[in-house]
Amino acid sequence: MVRFPAQAVGCSGVTAWHRLRDWTEADVWPRLHTALLTELRRADLLDLDCAVDGSHVRALKGGILSAHRPWTAPVPAPSTM
Repeated sequence: MVRFPAQAVGCSGVTAWHRLRDWTEADVWPRLHTALLTELRRADLLDLDCAVDGSHVRALKGGILSAHRPWTAPVPAPSTM
């Protein structure tokens, strides 16, 4: 987890977390997204002809592997009994 000093963001981590929670509950993020898109369109700075993300393009299962995947399953600890 990245920790930023309070002076860098203007509030404590707890305050930032509370604001994030409150803004999420108040549906600020979808409205902010809509407002940003509106302003970009108005300024003719939005080109959606080249926009692609995971919500529009299905990701292929497995994909192409270029390297060996490390084993991530937990290894059982030896019994002490």
